[in-house]
Amino acid sequence: MPSDRRLRVEILIVLGLSLGASAVYSLVAIANRLTRDVPLGDQTATLNPPRDQREIFDLIYQLLGVFFDLVPVALVAFLLWSTARPHLGRLGIDGTRPWRDTRDGIGLALVIGIPGLALYLVGRALGITVTVVPTALDEHWWTVPVLLLSALRAGVTEEVIVVGYLFARLRDLRWGPWTIILTSALLRATYHLYQGFGAFVGNFAMGLLFGWLYTRYGRLMPLVIAHTVIDAVIFIGYPWAAAAFPGLLAPMPVPSPSSTPSP
Repeated sequence: MPSDRRLRVEILIVLGLSLGASAVYSLVAIANRLTRDVPLGDQTATLNPPRDQREIFDLIYQLLGVFFDLVPVALVAFLLWSTARPHLGRLGIDGTRPWRDTRDGIGLALVIGIPGLALYLVGRALGITVTVVPTALDEHWWTVPVLLLSALRAGVTEEVIVVGYLFARLRDLRWGPWTIILTSALLRATYHLYQGFGAFVGNFAMGLLFGWLYTRYGRLMPLVIAHTVIDAVIFIGYPWAAAAFPGLLAPMPVPSPSSTPSP
């Protein structure tokens, strides 16, 4: 087992390469939003913007973004890989109950999806949440597959790093269960803060629930599946929902892509 100091450095490096960096950018983003002349409730955040005006390069940039966002996941899998089976047991992944994990993940998505939408609408009504546009991609043959990959990226990256990895390493540092759960939930809430304070509260609550479930049952895949399903439904269903409920959701934006990929 590495020393405590080495573990702390490792955690900072992993988070600095992934969601810790997102949390820092999110803090800067909310400070930027709050100091604008436009009220927070009148601002917009787009989750899946186009990357280039030309279709083929837009596709290439989208796929590269997914691939490189998953590299930190490969890093934590490498760091916590065990020579004994299950190799990824410390991440809560053993592959022994795929159908049960899928059932539990879909059920969890149903349980938290509707309250999450309600909380978003309350935040919009109070003016403490920005208008979140899940996708601004044009309709291409690859649009739906790319959005599904984006949902999978979010589910895998967030749950493997913020739950599986962070819980394992903080336990190595002898942190208590609820200290770990609260820390993980706070990190999750912080890197969503760019969407406003409603998103912060909602993701903190989601982090508490996911952390408690992981502490109790030690299984990561239901959390990954639930997160992926929620994001997939939001990303794919948004164009229809925006057209059907224009009073509640923002209309589909007209894409104005940059000629270079965003970082």
